[in-house]
Amino acid sequence: MSIIRVSNLSKTYASGFSALKSVDLEIRRGEIFALLGPNGAGKTTLISIICGLVNPTSGSVLADGHDIIKDYRAARARIGLVPQELTTDAFETVWATVSFSRGLFGLPRNPAHVERVLKDLSLWDKRDNRIMTLSGGMKRRVLIAKALAHEPQILFLDEPTAGVDVELRQDMWKLVRRLREDGVTIILTTHYIEEAEEMADRIGVISKGEIILVEDKAELMRKLGKKQLSLSLLEPLAALPEGLATYDLALAAEGEELVYTYDTKAERTGITSLLQDLATAGIRFRDLRTSQSSLEDIFVSLVRERH
Repeated sequence: MSIIRVSNLSKTYASGFSALKSVDLEIRRGEIFALLGPNGAGKTTLISIICGLVNPTSGSVLADGHDIIKDYRAARARIGLVPQELTTDAFETVWATVSFSRGLFGLPRNPAHVERVLKDLSLWDKRDNRIMTLSGGMKRRVLIAKALAHEPQILFLDEPTAGVDVELRQDMWKLVRRLREDGVTIILTTHYIEEAEEMADRIGVISKGEIILVEDKAELMRKLGKKQLSLSLLEPLAALPEGLATYDLALAAEGEELVYTYDTKAERTGITSLLQDLATAGIRFRDLRTSQSSLEDIFVSLVRERH
């Protein structure tokens, strides 16, 4: 069941720049969805349209069944947004600004909910501090608290850990996991690949305003993940022997290393027969190691293929 449905969405700015081109996307209820893409790919534009901050040129978006334009208030009430920029009311206290954010959505006061959010984000001790006195990391926590003040069902995190310390990153992921357990759908944009690799259920890749792939993370890793076996040779080779031409082999490190690439989803890796054929050819090695391509390798190759 999808909680967000984006249909044929395009955005062209007055300058003529086309930020989004006929984007279709469905986000499932209760999942963590990572939207990956290089800077300028259209991630923030897409989020801004869904959150009602930017008007689309064409297409439609439903948030929990509500059209974001025709039924703006109902759609927006279901969404929490943590923006990239640190925009806060500098002279307000933490408690006041988070409580005010709740009031903006017409919700009654709920000090217990605000208290829980502040405690979850390690902000409780700072509740009476003015925001201008806080560090950058603490201000980022306040933005997250504000986004959660009205108990949204959908939470957008736009580059949530860009430039934040490791401790905040850990706290944030703990909170994200707990929110998901509570049934909140989380969409994060990031260019930190390891973040998506660790957190996401599904991954979408956007490049130059187009969604080029949406896939379950495990399936993406399985489909595109290549493994490599690297053999450190006892004696360097000038060229690959003809008898090994059937293998996907390459020489590296000036002939001192032999690299064998194989498919992780194939029934047989071919390693056993390769080692036998190497022995037959009289090629000896002192060490071997395997490595698997990370999501970053996959992402880079996907984006490169398209341009």
